[in-house]
Amino acid sequence: MIGTTIGDVAYDTATVVLVVLVFVGAIPLVVATYQFSRVGLHRWFSHLDKVEMYLPRVAIVIPAWNEGAVLGASLDRLLGMDYPPESLRLYVVDDASTDDTPEVVGSRILDHPDRVLHLRRERGGEGKAHTLNHGLRVVLADDWAEAVLIMDADVVYEQRALRYMARHLADPDVGAVTAYIKEGSEPSNWMNKFISYEYIAAQAAARRGQNTIGVLACLAGGAQLHSRENIEAIGGEIDTTSLAEDTFTTFKTQLRGKRVVFDGNAIVWAEEPNTIDGLWKQRLRWARGNVQVTSRFRHLWFRRSKEHGLGGIVFGLTWFSLFLLPLLMITSSAGLIGLFFLDPPSAWPAFRLLWIINAVSYLFITSFTLLIDPRTARHCWFQAILFPGAISLALIAYACFPRPVRWLVDEMFGGAGMDRTQLHTRLMLLFAYSWISLCMLVAWAAHEVEKRAHSEWVRKWVSRCFVYLGGYGAVLCAISFTSYVKELRGAEMKWDKTEKTGKVTAG
Repeated sequence: MIGTTIGDVAYDTATVVLVVLVFVGAIPLVVATYQFSRVGLHRWFSHLDKVEMYLPRVAIVIPAWNEGAVLGASLDRLLGMDYPPESLRLYVVDDASTDDTPEVVGSRILDHPDRVLHLRRERGGEGKAHTLNHGLRVVLADDWAEAVLIMDADVVYEQRALRYMARHLADPDVGAVTAYIKEGSEPSNWMNKFISYEYIAAQAAARRGQNTIGVLACLAGGAQLHSRENIEAIGGEIDTTSLAEDTFTTFKTQLRGKRVVFDGNAIVWAEEPNTIDGLWKQRLRWARGNVQVTSRFRHLWFRRSKEHGLGGIVFGLTWFSLFLLPLLMITSSAGLIGLFFLDPPSAWPAFRLLWIINAVSYLFITSFTLLIDPRTARHCWFQAILFPGAISLALIAYACFPRPVRWLVDEMFGGAGMDRTQLHTRLMLLFAYSWISLCMLVAWAAHEVEKRAHSEWVRKWVSRCFVYLGGYGAVLCAISFTSYVKELRGAEMKWDKTEKTGKVTAG
């Protein structure tokens, strides 16, 4: 009797633990929904009452290594911006380029000798941060600049983008401003369209939400405007020990008590990867940088401070919901699989509630994101719908409308001349409960197929099919998981430069 009671208690406790593990996977969904819901409060939770026309003298620092294909268009757009010409200087920091980058810069110097400067590093290959620091030393050695714009060589600015950014520096509480970077490849392919949608969600929506919280996770590396005072206060240089130099700069600025803000009206365009492998290399660098940031600033997390918001609960949840997302997905899947074997009657309601939460979050975030930038939405609506992947959408439908889906499955079995048995049902449920983790394996397989398949058709179409089935979000999670492994193994920090072809268009 006593043994039976103890066994029942242990059984009940294990069930409760497994249910808790399942709903750990809902934390990122709830946090993301909350963050997006705050965007509507932007008018009341921002510093816009302190913004005014302000046109400081701006030194634009442009790191360039073999950027001949894209640099000319960027320089021409910068020189033609709606900004006082006498208040702009362009410093191209040439990282020992071996292509025609020096010639491209030289041709602009001939036309604008007082506005374009060529800073040549004879020893290159040390990475973007070292290149930027070379330029910053030159800029700060002169007292001309009142603000410094750090950008990438391929970024194309809209006419009034810098004006929109500079106005925030009229507020002495603001140390830095970042712009809305949009994917601008023309023609664009399916991968570019996924990134287009991702950038609306991650920037136009999420960063506006972060503005209302009062703390920003990251200044975009391709468009960050600093007051001179801020650059000098954080040491006059960019961190060179990490792959996330832009995030380090963001955190250091806010640790000083200065605000970092996002301006969605300041639009710049960039050419982003158009293959899975290109995306993988770029985002692996970013993800490893985030691992380094999380470790370096571990003393901040969930420790409130009067000077900054980095230690706040809301920002901490926002940061770790993304940073730990792959592990949270695995945890949730493990909870469902455990319930499947230990307590099957509890598995189905837990699964259904989790995916209903997923459905609500998906509908809210997707519709909100598409509405916040309708012009881009018309270009990438299909990828927006399939962002979580076709199989995840099918599971959402199953959780919300189980009877019609079961009827459809029975019809499919009948069409194949088969009866759905209990074994079939259990295998399908096990697959459904495992999918939260399995989708990352499908994403990894998409990358491997694209890299290693001998057939061009297989590389192009099978890998794409895997992404549409597993989801673009699963690709990002698989990359994040890979970054954990790379960092734990102490893998070499390589700066894999994203290949640019100069096909970006502005608007």
